[in-house]
Amino acid sequence: MGFWQIGTDVLAGSRFVVSPLAETVACLSALGGQHAVSAPQREWLAAHRPAFDAHYVGDPFVRPFLRAAIRPGWIADFLVTPPQTPGETFQTELARLRATPPALAQEHLGLGDAVPDVLRAGDIADRAADLVEFVWSQLVLPGWPRLRRVFEADIVSRTDRLSTGGWAAVLDGMRPGMRWLGDGRLQINTYDYAPLDVTDAALLFIPTTAARGWVGWDEAATSYSVIYPCTGWLADTGATPTDALARLLGPLRATVLTLLAAPLSTTQLVALTGTALGSVGGHLRVLLDAGLVTRRRSGRSVLYYRTPTGDALLAAAKTPGGRSHASG
Repeated sequence: MGFWQIGTDVLAGSRFVVSPLAETVACLSALGGQHAVSAPQREWLAAHRPAFDAHYVGDPFVRPFLRAAIRPGWIADFLVTPPQTPGETFQTELARLRATPPALAQEHLGLGDAVPDVLRAGDIADRAADLVEFVWSQLVLPGWPRLRRVFEADIVSRTDRLSTGGWAAVLDGMRPGMRWLGDGRLQINTYDYAPLDVTDAALLFIPTTAARGWVGWDEAATSYSVIYPCTGWLADTGATPTDALARLLGPLRATVLTLLAAPLSTTQLVALTGTALGSVGGHLRVLLDAGLVTRRRSGRSVLYYRTPTGDALLAAAKTPGGRSHASG
């Protein structure tokens, strides 16, 4: 198995961040077709693969590059270097990718002398960056505001878990094959790799829609990252209220009620809706007074969730005429 030996100070100083480049590479992985895809990625592919295929039909570079750079058990390192600072823009991350020396980009493919001729050109990093930029600007960016809120809510959920269960509770199962072994050892995967000493370094955890995720590092900057699948129920971006429910309760209150199929804290709802804390709190009070949601304490958090009355209201709002099929 592959594991990292992580210093106590490194773990204490680690961060959860959102990375536009990491999500774009996750989408490239789905488009390449050699990695498992998650449920959100299947929906994304159904919507966006036709545009991708139409744009790159007959292109001699893209298919060989995806087959070589994102294959089972492998993602080229220059595609997945960690952000240098929290909150980096996509353009900053892309510029770092584009600046990869050609020889290093070829080395990161991990194919040795078997690199296809089309990938031996001196502009491999530039062409890869152009591909990443197209996928971001045309296929990922339109849905990014909502997706970013989903990732932020996932981060809130995991940091809440950190306060109640410690790092073992957060890291175990963060991605397939990953678990905390104790004594500063983090199992990264089940491959037979030599242990990696991660000391005096920056460690980042980055959510994406990927099914399995990956790890990345920049040895020059002594930074390491774990890219992990966003929590299942948070990765579902389809929590949109019906028009009937929005007219009855108002758009935001209806959205809050729809999201509360699973228990959520106020902070998570703020991240998911992109709305101010005071506004979300006000809508929760109205829903509580109406008996549509209830709440319970979990550690330091107060979690809200729908009552049977709230469930019945949502079911009725989804039925033509506002009546359930069973009622005839």
